[in-house]
Amino acid sequence: MPKKLPRRMCGTMSVHLRLLETDPGFRQRQMTLEHATMQRLMLAAEARVGITTIPVVVHVVYNAASENISTTQIKSQIAVLNRDYRATNTDKSKVPGVWNGLAADARVQFALAKKDPKGNSTTGITRTKTKRTSFGDDDSVKSASTGGVAAWPTDRYLNIWVCTLGGGLLGYAQFPGGPKKTDGVVILNTAFGSTGTVKAPFNLGRTTTHEVGHWLNLRHIWGDTEDCSGSDFVADTPNAAGPNFHKPKFPHVSCGNGPNGDMFMNYMDYVDDDSMFMFTTQQVARMQTALDGARSKIGT
Repeated sequence: MPKKLPRRMCGTMSVHLRLLETDPGFRQRQMTLEHATMQRLMLAAEARVGITTIPVVVHVVYNAASENISTTQIKSQIAVLNRDYRATNTDKSKVPGVWNGLAADARVQFALAKKDPKGNSTTGITRTKTKRTSFGDDDSVKSASTGGVAAWPTDRYLNIWVCTLGGGLLGYAQFPGGPKKTDGVVILNTAFGSTGTVKAPFNLGRTTTHEVGHWLNLRHIWGDTEDCSGSDFVADTPNAAGPNFHKPKFPHVSCGNGPNGDMFMNYMDYVDDDSMFMFTTQQVARMQTALDGARSKIGT
């Protein structure tokens, strides 16, 4: 039997559907943000100018010593985010020519926090030993009572929890407008950064690029349906039948989207780390609208 290759698995939509059921105000806050986003896209308006720098706190939650990832590994992830979100990643050259003009600078950069919530100097890294050997997508890593650690104020910091996740899960995020105490991103420790304990094919830091995209209100490019009816609410990403895995060959046609097919090299698909390398112009508009609205207090 040939060895089964690992596939990207993101828990963001299951978290999203749970919050729609359990948080009374979440649906309305999402609707408000979607309305603002559609206005932005229709008017081609740009409100925020310049580069937004977002302070990050990384919460390392570990059981075994090997899960207590190094500061070097954490800094490698910040470097990946900055390349990917500013479109300075060298593999951007692999974007097919038909979409070259769409690969866009998100005008967002990230920095480990220098001040903690009380104003004291910090490395932007917390380390918490836990008795738990793994976590799921139920937000338990975000509370001390369930073996994790609480968020720093989520309107001032991007909180990233790095831990062992079960069930093949690589990460998950919370869309803007959800509960403050669980806002942020959770990443599998062997898929975080580009050095140290990372394991191929998720060893280039792109899981965090993908999940932070959700945190900035991006959807999966196939719209999370099992047919061609879904939408990521972005016009410049072709409609796709479902997620692409591993390392597809261009073009991969689905949903009558030939001749160019699926934009599988987009960060919001499910391909391997070395096969994703772009955000589009309208995805950037969605992210910038989130920064003008639900995330307007964060960053400088």
